Amino acid sequence: MRNHWLQVRNSLRHEHLSWSKNGSVRLSRCLPALTLTLALSLGVSGALTGCSGTKETDSTQVSGAPTAGDSGNGSQTGAPPGGSGKPGDAVIGQQPSGRPEGSGQVQPPSVSPDGEDEAETGKPQDPLPETIPAFPGEGQEEEGASGGPGVDEEEAYQWENRAIIATDIHYLSRELTDGGSGFQYMVEHGDGKVVTYIEPITDAFLEEVIRERPDVLILSGDLTLDGEKKSHEELAGKLNQVEEAGIPVVVIPGNHDINNHHAAQYKGEDRFPAEFTTPEEFREIYRDFGYDEAVSRDRTSLSYVYELDADNRLLMLDTCQYKKKALVGGAILSDTYDWIQAQLEDAWDCGMNVIPVAHHNLLDESEIYVDDCTIEHGEQLVQMLEEWDVPLFLSGHLHVQHTKRSGGNKGVWEMVTSSLATPACQYGRLDFWDDGSFVYETCTVDVEGWARRQGRKEIELLEFEAFKEPFLRRVFYNQSNDVLEKNPDITGPERERMSRLYSELNYHYYQGTAYLIKEETLKNPDYKLWMNDGFFTVLSDYVQYIVEDAEGDYNKVEMRE
Repeated sequence: MRNHWLQVRNSLRHEHLSWSKNGSVRLSRCLPALTLTLALSLGVSGALTGCSGTKETDSTQVSGAPTAGDSGNGSQTGAPPGGSGKPGDAVIGQQPSGRPEGSGQVQPPSVSPDGEDEAETGKPQDPLPETIPAFPGEGQEEEGASGGPGVDEEEAYQWENRAIIATDIHYLSRELTDGGSGFQYMVEHGDGKVVTYIEPITDAFLEEVIRERPDVLILSGDLTLDGEKKSHEELAGKLNQVEEAGIPVVVIPGNHDINNHHAAQYKGEDRFPAEFTTPEEFREIYRDFGYDEAVSRDRTSLSYVYELDADNRLLMLDTCQYKKKALVGGAILSDTYDWIQAQLEDAWDCGMNVIPVAHHNLLDESEIYVDDCTIEHGEQLVQMLEEWDVPLFLSGHLHVQHTKRSGGNKGVWEMVTSSLATPACQYGRLDFWDDGSFVYETCTVDVEGWARRQGRKEIELLEFEAFKEPFLRRVFYNQSNDVLEKNPDITGPERERMSRLYSELNYHYYQGTAYLIKEETLKNPDYKLWMNDGFFTVLSDYVQYIVEDAEGDYNKVEMRE
C-alpha cells in the first residue's frame, strides 16, 4: 500500500504537483501559472489547494533571545506534543492516526510576540478522480522512459538532493591578528582549531562546494572565532561567491557568534577587545543567506524555515542563548516550540519533508558535556520530531564527529558534523530522497590541492596532510599536560606517557574513529594510569567515556526506506 502511495505521489510530483499526506493534491507555491493551467486541464481542479506557509513580508528584528533562566525552563508543563496521537512506528511518509496536539513547553518568556497568520487552505469541492488522463503518447513503454526495463516505478521517480553541511568554522579576520606570541599561545593551548590557517581552509572548502554544486550549503553555527563583527562581515563576503555560482547558502548562529564579550584581536603578546555582533547585526550581515528568503521566521529567535524546493524544507533552529551575553549551552523558548510545531504541521499538510538544523545537539552525543552541548529539555524536541516522522537532524557544536539515533534502532538520526576548523577539517555531505531515505558521510577539505592551485608557499598548507595530525595531537598533549602537572602525585615520566595516550585517543575521538584503537588502549598500561583512583583528574572520566563510546565509525549513516 505504501509503495502504491509513493508511486502516485511521485508521479504527481513528476507533473509538478505534490501529494499531501492528508490525501489531497497540491501545487508548489513556486509553480508557474502555465502548470496550473495544465493541471486544471487534467480534471483535478477541485482537488487543488495551496500550502499555508507563505513568506513573511514584515521583517522582525530580534533584540536577543532570552536565556534559559528567563524562559523558566527548569520544569515542563502540559502534555507532550502529540499526546496520545503518536503514530508509533509509522513508516516515513505514512499518515498517523491523528495530528500531534498540545505543546508541553517550558514556561513562556516575558515577551509575548504576535503569532503568525495562517493562510487559508482551500477545501476540495469535487472528489479526486480515480485516474488522471495521460498526456498524448504516454502510457506506452519506452526504453529509458521509466529508468529502463526492470527498473521499479517508485525508484524511477526518486529525485536525489544533496546538501553540504559545515559547522564551527570559527573564522577570524586577518585584520584581527598579527600572528604574534599571544595569538600563537591561544592556538597551541586551545581546543584544536587551526585558527592560524582558517582563511585558507575556508577558501579551499568553498572552492570544493562550488565545484561539487550541491543543492544547498548549510552552515550550522559558530561561524566566527568569538563573534567578532569584522570576522562575520568578512566571512559573509566569501559566501557571496557560492551564491553567485547558483548554490544557495543558509546559516544559523552558534554560541560564539552573538553578544560574545570574548571577541578579541591579538597584537604581539597582548589580547584586546574587539567589536562583537548583536542579534540585529547578525541577521543583517547574513540576510542573503537564508533570512530574506525564509518562508517563515520565528519572532522570538533567529530561527526560520527555508524552502529548498517543492518537496523539502530546512528548519533552521536558533538554539543559542545571548540575551545579555553569549552562553555556552543551548535552549529553545516555549514560543519557539509553538512556532516549530506549526511549521512541522504545515510541512506535513503540504506533503513536504523537513530537515531540522541546529548548532547544539539534539541528543546526548557526549555524556561528559551534556549540560553544555545538548539542547536543554531537548527530549521535548525529540518527541515532536518523532511525532511528525522527521528522519534526521543536523548539528555541530561538539567539534567531534558523532552520530546517534533517538530510539536505538528507530527514531531520529542525529548527525553531528565535526568542526571545519579542527583537523581533519571535515564537512558533511547529505544525499536525501523524497521518501525519507538518506546517506550522510564526511569529506575532508583538500587544502593541499587548493594551496598548489593558488601558488601558496607555506609548507604547512602545501603539506597539510602531514601537518594537521601532529598539530592536533600536540594541542591535545598540551591539554593533558596542563591538567596533570597540577597533581603532585604524578611523576614527570607518568605525565608524559599519560599525555601521549590522551593525545592519540582524543585525536581519534574527534575523527569519529576511536574504535580503531579501542582494544589496544584497554591493554595499554598508560590507560590504567588514567583509571588509577589516586590519579583522578577532570580528564579521567573523559578518557574512560571515549573508550566506552568507541562502538564504530561515526563518519557515515545510511538509511534506506
